[in-house]
Amino acid sequence: MEFRLLGTVSVDTRTGPLPLGPAKRRSLLAALLLSANTPVPVARLTDSLWGEEPPPRARGVIQGHVSRLRALLTGAEAQAYGVELVTLGDAYVLRVPETLLDYQRFEELLMLARQQRSAADTVRMLDDALSLWQGPALGGTFTEGPLQAAAHTLEESRLATVEELARAYADLGEHHRAASVLRAEAVAHPMRESLAAALILALYRAGRQSEALDWFHRTRRLLADELGIDPGHELADAYALTLRGGPRPGAAPAGGTDAAGASRAGTGPAEGAGTTAPPGPRVPAAHNPSAAPHPTDLLPRAPRGFHGRNAELAALTRAAAGEAPVCLVTGPAGVGKTSLALQWAHHNPGAFPDGRLFADLRGFSETGEPALIDVLREFLLALGVAPRRVPESVSAAAALFRSLTDRRRLLVVLDNARDSATVRALLPGGTDCVTLVTSRNRLEGLIASDAARPVPLGILEPQDGTALLAGVLGEERILAEPVAARRLAELCGGLPLALRVTAARLAGRPQWTLAGLADELADERGRLTFLDVDDTGVSAALRLTVQQLPADAVRQLARLGHHPGGHFDPYTCAALAGTDPAAAAAALERLGSAHLVTETAPGRWVLHDLVRLYARGLDPASGAEALVDVLDHYIATALAAADTAEPGGEPCFVLPEGYRPAAVRDFADRAAAMHWLATERDDLARAAVAARGAGLHDRAWRIILLQWPQVVWRVRDSWAPLLELALDSARAKQDLYAESRVLNLLGWVLTEEGRTAEALTLLERSPGLAQQAGDRLGETTALINLAVVQAGQGELDRALEGCGRAVVLAREEEDRHTEMLALQHLARLQLSAHRPGDALGSARTALALGPEHEEAARRSLLLAVSGEARLALGEEDEGILLLDRAAEEAERAGYDEGAVRALEVLLRVSARAEYRTRHALALRRLTDGG
Repeated sequence: MEFRLLGTVSVDTRTGPLPLGPAKRRSLLAALLLSANTPVPVARLTDSLWGEEPPPRARGVIQGHVSRLRALLTGAEAQAYGVELVTLGDAYVLRVPETLLDYQRFEELLMLARQQRSAADTVRMLDDALSLWQGPALGGTFTEGPLQAAAHTLEESRLATVEELARAYADLGEHHRAASVLRAEAVAHPMRESLAAALILALYRAGRQSEALDWFHRTRRLLADELGIDPGHELADAYALTLRGGPRPGAAPAGGTDAAGASRAGTGPAEGAGTTAPPGPRVPAAHNPSAAPHPTDLLPRAPRGFHGRNAELAALTRAAAGEAPVCLVTGPAGVGKTSLALQWAHHNPGAFPDGRLFADLRGFSETGEPALIDVLREFLLALGVAPRRVPESVSAAAALFRSLTDRRRLLVVLDNARDSATVRALLPGGTDCVTLVTSRNRLEGLIASDAARPVPLGILEPQDGTALLAGVLGEERILAEPVAARRLAELCGGLPLALRVTAARLAGRPQWTLAGLADELADERGRLTFLDVDDTGVSAALRLTVQQLPADAVRQLARLGHHPGGHFDPYTCAALAGTDPAAAAAALERLGSAHLVTETAPGRWVLHDLVRLYARGLDPASGAEALVDVLDHYIATALAAADTAEPGGEPCFVLPEGYRPAAVRDFADRAAAMHWLATERDDLARAAVAARGAGLHDRAWRIILLQWPQVVWRVRDSWAPLLELALDSARAKQDLYAESRVLNLLGWVLTEEGRTAEALTLLERSPGLAQQAGDRLGETTALINLAVVQAGQGELDRALEGCGRAVVLAREEEDRHTEMLALQHLARLQLSAHRPGDALGSARTALALGPEHEEAARRSLLLAVSGEARLALGEEDEGILLLDRAAEEAERAGYDEGAVRALEVLLRVSARAEYRTRHALALRRLTDGG
């Protein structure tokens, strides 16, 4: 929430500006904001709104406007920001944090600018202060009496700031820039002599003596005609200095440099000269001696084609020099915040010996933000926490994260943050840790609460934009048309995305001239300014590229806009566009050459957020059809993956009504299928969420349940929330078959997570639901899972009875795979009941059912049960042999949990060093996340 007086009086919220209504109400709000946190008597408000002639019912009118304002603020949840409009006797007070008032931030930036020792820092802060102005102060109000005086005071402060900015530019020797900022104000305020004098001096110092003299004579004539006065001393002195034509103030003597030039020389090459690396962040003297020798590194690769940004890189380095610094890179979409953060983060890995963490918080993504617990889980696993020891609540996980990072030197990069609260939960605890946050929002709450150091990122300067073009087109082509190249950079508004799209068009058309394309851009985007960095500028640049694409590529791009996931391959694209994978791959290549999609790995592509929004608008009517097509593609592919990963397994459902799959990839083996399920997990989850949001519940629960091989393989990998979504969708369809199947898997996951009471509640319902649905194999699985929980609760007799019933059902259905599963669990229960002979018999029967290629994890578990049974029967040598085989099969398959279990039993009966070494290695792999 933000209150604006520097322009039209308004209240901005996350959902847009509040509808304040008539000018009188805006005037009332302005009067309250100008005296924020101080009671304002009704008499003063009356004077502000009507002056000396208020209407008879002025008090009632004010009460009505106050009531409406209060309702508007309440509807915008203003209290969450500490904002409240209250009545105190015969007065009203608007309580609001000063950080939410634009004129207070303006004054604070002015104060900070005057404290800076560096002229460059002064310029940056004064620029930030002036950027808060969006028009004449108190716009949209009745500026009479007190409000008129307040508006005049604010305007005077703004003009004085412009003059200070010009002086700071002069200190840097940048007199052309000083003249540029002064000229606009001198035109708007032609009789303000201080502005005219400053402009004359700036023009003179920039070597534009004739313009300076012309401006003096224009001002002198205006003063004489309008006011009948002569120029004052300040204006006359400027004229005299210009007229003499002596050495320009601030000019460097021959063979030397002025102070500003020396300062610039010390900062390295000028911006745009290349990718000069910034100085590294502070490296504290103290270091945790117990840090791992191979620190974790979750950073994506360093950005390619990075140009300029030397000032921002240096500002990040300064911001990272404090205690437990939080560096905040802010700017509009597509301006390169992530690239800047990664460029800085990759420069000096030695400064962070304990590792570098990275999370994309997707705060501005259509796919939605990740759950905080998922981000914390990834961080904790990267820091060496065992999966089973990761807390389930956000507060506990955040506390553990702060504790683990308390004495480390770590970099944490939080990309695309939406709000301050999300970031706070992910801040490390150590004073030597550096947190680097990027956001499209200013996150002023983070500045207030955690002293975050903002590093605003604007559009690229023309020379940097030209360098970016050269990186794609080659230096020769830019040097052949340097003026046109600079003009192209300016027409693209300095936005990296627009620049890359334009360069892509030129790269594929060597016969085109830069000047010709610049003329085309000027015709269609003449209204683009340096502030056109939102959808308008990007849409214009994309439209120019899409117009040159063949029809099949345009159709492919339009359908990609409706893709619910973050990544896609030719098979997914074929499903979306109704083509075949070969045609989709060709279309992707065309889109990739135009920089509309990016290939992150062979055959794996991504779509930029802003391009996605543009693509969606190309064919908005096809969204529903495209979603169903891609959901059915995911169902078909996941079915193929599950069948390859578990070749003997029973399909976990019938296909949905109206199912229409496209071409599906082939999986060579179990490893390939499991890799696809792991890689696509996030996109499958997003597809399920999109299906549920569109009311396609029959697709939502199927997409989730089809991931069961990966769920079983990585059972403690936070599957419960996704399965709960599947359960909601199954219930929404009143599908007893689906509900039972989901309950089976969810109950088992909760059991493995140690949430046995919750698991028992769910699993007790599942067999009955399966029976009602006529799903006998589902009933079998439900009985097995329920038996596992009952055994854990000490109800061993009930567990044995239920598991025995499951074996009978599986045999009646002649399903060897499910029978083998039931026998495996029955054997484990019999072993727990001190019936090793029965356990050995059940395990032997199960192993006889399964062929040699049966899933390795199950064979490992059955061999381990057999080995433990042999030990219990006193047959130690045979037991050790079987347990050794169980561990070997688990190790070969990458089933670390099974290997740890078998080797733990072996270590209780054998002192062989080999078992101890293998156990340590398997345990390390398991605790490192596999």
